[in-house]
Amino acid sequence: MARYTGPKTKIARRFREPIFGADKALDKRPYGPGQHGPAKRRGGKQSEYAIQLAEKQKAKYTYGILERQFENLYKRANAHPGITGEVLLQLCETRLDNTVYRLGVAPTRSAARQLVSHKHITVNGEIVNIPSYQLKAGDVIGVREKSKSLEVVTGSLSSNGKKYDWLDWDSATMLGKLIQVPAREMIPENIKEQLIVELYSK
Repeated sequence: MARYTGPKTKIARRFREPIFGADKALDKRPYGPGQHGPAKRRGGKQSEYAIQLAEKQKAKYTYGILERQFENLYKRANAHPGITGEVLLQLCETRLDNTVYRLGVAPTRSAARQLVSHKHITVNGEIVNIPSYQLKAGDVIGVREKSKSLEVVTGSLSSNGKKYDWLDWDSATMLGKLIQVPAREMIPENIKEQLIVELYSK
């Protein structure tokens, strides 16, 4: 399973956002990486291409998707009826690993990806170990019976206070449901998807 394994704080500092979750190092140094600190930065205005590329990179790192996967998602979004940028984010949001993270079963998307790939997660009662599995409205996501006592799962659920309008979670049965595909205004990520569409449209 291909995934990004490099330094996460450096990436978060590049975008000046905690895209991998809370990060004390980012709080202490909320500026781009580099040995000279914030004082010595190259001047000049960023090109339009650089701004668009940075937005695509931020989306990729946020959802933990590699280049070819992301490009394929864009092609699917472009062929789908509707606004391409919004559909692209909806495809990212309805991946199984992201939904497991949103439900609070895992503390991070990378932890959610690991739970899925290690066969701890079910969809409609069947074990699914593909993190990129695309969910549909009405799908039921659950924690496998023998995995319900895993420390990473119980710890994450006990500390999770976030709820999302497009998801439903029953803590007694450890079952969640994708009620609907989220509209753009429901998705909390700070991503300017139109810039990504402009980049791929060149």
